[in-house]
Amino acid sequence: MVLEIRNLSKSFGGLKVIDGLSFGVQAGERLALIGPNGAGKTTVFNLITGVYPADSGSVLLDGHDITRLASRYRIRRGLARTFQNIRLMPHLTVVENVMIAQYARTPGVAAMLQPVGLGRANRWRQEARAALADAGLEAYADEVAGSLPYGVQKRIELVRALLAAPRVLLLDEPAAGLNPAETEALHQALEAIAARGVTLVVVEHDMHFVGRLCPRVVVLNFGQKIAECPTGEIHTDRRVREAYLGAEDYAA
Repeated sequence: MVLEIRNLSKSFGGLKVIDGLSFGVQAGERLALIGPNGAGKTTVFNLITGVYPADSGSVLLDGHDITRLASRYRIRRGLARTFQNIRLMPHLTVVENVMIAQYARTPGVAAMLQPVGLGRANRWRQEARAALADAGLEAYADEVAGSLPYGVQKRIELVRALLAAPRVLLLDEPAAGLNPAETEALHQALEAIAARGVTLVVVEHDMHFVGRLCPRVVVLNFGQKIAECPTGEIHTDRRVREAYLGAEDYAA
């Protein structure tokens, strides 16, 4: 397993948001984490990436326990994510936003605090521009990120996550708010990323998108796993229909 979640639990006050959750992800796999609003999906991502500390249980990356590691160390070990709500620096240019990932993967706090030499800064900028060009976003490189359309900002956030050189990429509702053309472009981009060997874990409400991208799903409800199966089989599970799909029929 490249990523393994073992008996993970998290409470806020008296509310248990994640309750004894366990699942694993194989290297190169594309797994969807689905469930109704409030099921705890984003909280799981926050626990995996170190935004929240776990109350109990563990997170393993390549067999190594990273449960107590700070977020920056998880990034350097090959874990990156995008967010449900875009977290670009709106006052920075697009290329500057993308370069943040290069700072994040720099080993050692001391190295991050040192002034960036002109040579390294130029290399990083060239690398960031090349990544934007690969994503078809080179025209936006010098634009202020906060001035750009929502769909473009989501694509920039994906490029930034990739520049952290992840082996496991967590995507929190990547298709939310996108029009059909943008959704199709995102699907093609994620297929290409997966083809390079990057493991994808996706939280998403668009079940058509999930059905095309992810062969397997884990289904949450009230912080507990209620199903884990091939995506094409989730419509046969009564608990899934009742908790998430809300319909008797589902077609991916």
